[in-house]
Amino acid sequence: MQLGLDSAVLVAVLAIIVGLAFVIPSFAPYRKPMPIVAFLLGISSGFPLTLLLGTMTFWLSKVGIEKSTIGFAIGLTTPYTLKFLWAPLVDRLPLPFLTRTFGQRRGWLFFIQALLVVAIWQLGTSNPTNDHLAAFAFWAIVVAFLSATQDIVIDAYRIEILSDEELPHGTAMNQFGYRTGNLIAGVGTIALASPEGFNLGWASAYGFTGLAVLPALLGALYAGPGRFDPTRARAAGQSFGSWLQETVINPFREFFRRHGAVLILLFVLVYKVGDAMGQGMLNPMIVELGFTDTEFVAINKGVGFVALIVGSAVAAPFIAWLGMGRALLVSGLMMMLSNLLFAVLAAAGHSPLMLAVAVGTENFTSGIGLTVFVTYLSGLSSLAYTATQFALLSSFAAVGRTWLAAPGGYVAEGLGWVGFWLFTVVIAIPGMLLLWILWKKGFVVQTVRQPSTEDDGHELAHPEPDKPKPA
Repeated sequence: MQLGLDSAVLVAVLAIIVGLAFVIPSFAPYRKPMPIVAFLLGISSGFPLTLLLGTMTFWLSKVGIEKSTIGFAIGLTTPYTLKFLWAPLVDRLPLPFLTRTFGQRRGWLFFIQALLVVAIWQLGTSNPTNDHLAAFAFWAIVVAFLSATQDIVIDAYRIEILSDEELPHGTAMNQFGYRTGNLIAGVGTIALASPEGFNLGWASAYGFTGLAVLPALLGALYAGPGRFDPTRARAAGQSFGSWLQETVINPFREFFRRHGAVLILLFVLVYKVGDAMGQGMLNPMIVELGFTDTEFVAINKGVGFVALIVGSAVAAPFIAWLGMGRALLVSGLMMMLSNLLFAVLAAAGHSPLMLAVAVGTENFTSGIGLTVFVTYLSGLSSLAYTATQFALLSSFAAVGRTWLAAPGGYVAEGLGWVGFWLFTVVIAIPGMLLLWILWKKGFVVQTVRQPSTEDDGHELAHPEPDKPKPA
């Protein structure tokens, strides 16, 4: 029932966005075909990570896995932090038959998705306990590797099918779809598995959820092969050494030749640490505070989903209104301060009203913040090396989400839930300070497209810095 309600909300919000796109200029790109394709890509991109970080922690809590173990189980998603290592191969290595038939991006997408469906089913059958976690850990790593590889393909494909004008709106629609995938993996999987829902068990629930790969498949069939240049793959007569330099070395060399490259990577690493740490331990706190499965679905995935999609929908106009630098700063502060409401919830105990307020606020700010952040990362990626550079940037972001946030279980055990949420606010401050430094030095500009060392064909390859005015 909750899934049906959220589906109705999703359709209603889509209808509102389309309506606004006809009357408000800043919403107009939402009704173009490629942002809609980006929405479908986002659904298939969003559901595997939620299975690993959200549904998985809920599942582990239900079967009695210790909180410290749950905290470090997040580390099973390490492939997301390392995907830049094999991104060059995904970027340039053709697959027999598939690349020739569908193109480089779509060939890799269809291949990875077939493997992902099988791996997700196996993860659902792993039956984790405190004494037997080996099979669960193995299949979680496999799912994470395949999901990270799917993200390499989808992110490159998304950036390549969107024009500069469409990039913020396409990214917002992609995040909108990503949240829909989150809903499928969260509400859908739990509702299918739970005795309070369809009572199918975890294996069947994970198996059905794996079908969420289909939207990206359909969207890719409509959008065509994208702007990937097949001549950038190994040309006839080109030596292996030349191909290796073009494929592996040049994408990293181009990025690190930019002014402020190291500071940019450090900012990407720490920007969302506090938000990620809080999200990783929210479900265990909900279970410990005594909320039922029905309350969890209705509030955390019901109210939260509505807030997320509304936040994602307004993110592109938010960027247009403030500019990229200010949008990053304001959305970062909003995400940081929203965690204070969970400290209030922890002090209040089992309060459905307070849970709804905290979840609604946090998800609204995250919907804005993550869309702004991903648009920024997309704007940093040169079209000449899309898959590899975006994988590098998103891998650094995943390190913060995975390893810097992994000790969250120990922090919660040591400080209690109130202290834990206050800690997540404090640990977000370094990211805000780094952003201010980058902006002050002109390394973050107000336009969507960030400066690179070469003209890669975008309309705004070298925008002028817009530094904050001195006090």
